[in-house]
Amino acid sequence: MKIICIGRNYAEHAKELNNPVPTVPVIFMKPDTAILKDNKPFYHPDFSNDIHHELEIVLKIAKEGKHIAEKFAHKYYNEIGLGIDFTARDIQQKHKEKGLPWELAKSFDHSAPISHFIPKDQFKDLYQLNFHLELNGQTVQKGNTSDLLFQFEKLIAFVSQYITLKKGDLIFTGTPEGVGKVNIGDHLVGYLEGEKLLDFVIK
Repeated sequence: MKIICIGRNYAEHAKELNNPVPTVPVIFMKPDTAILKDNKPFYHPDFSNDIHHELEIVLKIAKEGKHIAEKFAHKYYNEIGLGIDFTARDIQQKHKEKGLPWELAKSFDHSAPISHFIPKDQFKDLYQLNFHLELNGQTVQKGNTSDLLFQFEKLIAFVSQYITLKKGDLIFTGTPEGVGKVNIGDHLVGYLEGEKLLDFVIK
């Protein structure tokens, strides 16, 4: 199982980190050891002093495919959920300054908490989905899929030109603005269309 992540897929998030708005999807990956399920606690690693939350809608791939045409891409995922792309921002910044890859900042153990998944046909319009993250009871991130730079089908088609997608693979589709630091003792709760899907603490 692969975890494929999309960077800078909401324009306002790119701007808040002083990054250019991309013209093609920005791709990076996490290993399967990054997954954290069942709302288990996230243990803050000691190698970073600046772990940021990034709430994202996650697609679960339903069947194998490569070189998928965008018009057929909707057939390759049946479920969606929420995930958090935890990022060691201090490490990422150092690596960006040196032109180095982001893996140490993005791919560490349990850096990808995920919710359970919901059949996509339960949603009236996949491109009018509201989702938000609360940190200690305060809303810190709020997004709507109408603001995606690259829609789900575009992402599937793009990724599959380079990497074969297999059943069970996950695609983190990008985070809206409002990312920020988490601390030990924090309580994170994520909602999709008003339904609580994530609910865990930082230890």
